[in-house]
Order: sequence, then C-alpha cells, then structure tokens
Amino acid sequence: MRKITIIGSGNVGATAAFLIAGSGLADVVLLDIIEGVPQGKALDMSQAVPLMEAETSILGTNNYADITDSDVVVVTAGLPRRPGMSRLDLLGGNGAIITQVVEKVSEFAPNAVLIIVTNPLDVMSFLAYRKGGRPKQQVIGMGGLLDSARWRYFLSIAANVPTTKVGGLVIGAHGNTMVPLASLATISGRPATEFISPSDMKSVVEKTKHGGAEIVGLLKTGSAFYAPGTAIFTMIKAIINDEKRIISTCCLPDGEYGQSGLFLNLPAVIGAGGLEKIIELDISAAEKEALNLSAAGIREANKELISDL
Repeated sequence: MRKITIIGSGNVGATAAFLIAGSGLADVVLLDIIEGVPQGKALDMSQAVPLMEAETSILGTNNYADITDSDVVVVTAGLPRRPGMSRLDLLGGNGAIITQVVEKVSEFAPNAVLIIVTNPLDVMSFLAYRKGGRPKQQVIGMGGLLDSARWRYFLSIAANVPTTKVGGLVIGAHGNTMVPLASLATISGRPATEFISPSDMKSVVEKTKHGGAEIVGLLKTGSAFYAPGTAIFTMIKAIINDEKRIISTCCLPDGEYGQSGLFLNLPAVIGAGGLEKIIELDISAAEKEALNLSAAGIREANKELISDL
C-alpha cells in the first residue's frame, strides 16, 4: 500500500486525509504539532473506513519519524486567513512554519513528492523548493487546480449547465491577480464566449478571483476546506496512479510563458514523478499581459521573504 503524509490536521488536511483513506488509494499519516488532535481525527476516520469498504490505515501522530518512506507529503500547516486578510498577509508567519516543516520532511522523507497548500501558496512553494533541496519536479503547489474548479463552477452558473460540461483553467498567482483563461474556456466543447456575454464573463472572472475570500467572509472564523481538500486528493491520485493528467499546478517554469525563477500556476502534466511537463497553451495577448503582472507580484513577495533573491 502506498503512503501519503498530510502535515497539518486542520479542516483542509483532514478533508484530504479522509478522501484518500476512504477511496482506498493509500495509507495516510496525519501529522500535527498539537497533541491529541491528529490522533483523535485519525481514530474517527479509521472507524468510518469499514463503512466505505476500504482497506487503508490512518495514523495520527506528532512524530515526524512516522512519515518515513512516504510517497507524497502534503503541507497544509500554517496560519489561516481571517476576514479582511489577503493571502500575502500570512507571508512571514507561514514562511517560518514552512521552513521548519521542509527541514523535517527532508530528513525523514527526502524522496517524496512535496505538495504545498500553505498560503501564500506561490511564495511558500518557492520557499519549500529553496529550503528542501529536492528536484523541481518533486515540489508542486495546489492553488491552480482549486482556482480552476471555482472558475468552472462560476462558468456553469453563468451558462446554466452542469459543471461536467465546462472546461477551464486558471493560471498565474493563487490570489487576486490570478488569470482565468476566458479565451480557452469551453461549454460542451464549444467556446464559452458563445454562451456567456462579455459582461457576464467579466463578472465570472471577478467571482473566481475572490472565490476564496467570499467563503472566508461567510464563515467568519475559517476558510474553505471541502474544495481545497478535494483538490489535494485529485493531485495525489494523479501522482499515485501515474495519470499523466493536465492540471493547473504551482510549479517552477524554465522559460515557459516567458517565466522563470519563481513558482506560479501553469498547466502541467502530473504523474508518478510529480511535475512531468509544463504545457504551453495559445493564450490571448491580454492574458499574457495579465500573467506577466501576476508574476511580477509574486516576485516582489518572494524578495520580501527570501533575502538572497
């Protein structure tokens, strides 16, 4: 049985752990620094597994030695967003957490694919890459897939069709400068612009950009977890099953889309080794300009956190 570690047993990490174990995909280690919390959640999930006809185990722990030989390690640990906060407001505190976590992961699971979920995700992914000493193929972030799911949902509402009929990707930063690719969005294989007016499309773009903040505002004491947890599960499944799936993934480009030296969300093939290939799509001139602006913001945040850039 394959082994997946989730570091951080809050709502996002616990949701991902439950989906992984319940699907029978892999055994799960749920790790947290708070004593009792990962153990209690793991015990609760373990008692649900028989009802789901799965044969997986779930271990709750505070000991990093238990993550040894993990195939994938997911990092959700960090400070959550509160109403009125941007993802960048979490920069310093979560940077310290990521640095500590990655050092431990490098010690006990040096060959695992590392999936970063902690915000601000683009900067934390780059920090994890710089601190972890593993190939860029083995360090990826979750944000683009989540943003793409929100994009598809809002497109489906605007077009009044099921989400299964909608195709769409979001690239750039996992934040307010993200770039929903309206030029490539589809409804039943046709351009989405045939079904959605320009004014409605603009509204859908804005809804997508602020999809996470809207949930934070409604919950008041937390942030989204069902969709992020499912996005994590989708990425892990692509790795464990070597699906060669094209997913908008926070990754390190080497000239693709004119970008390098930073992590940002781009369409990429995800398989057994993690990141296998970045896919260059024919996006519009306006989308290229928006991507450049998004990347510029990430670079500034990187410089604020990482002194030797």
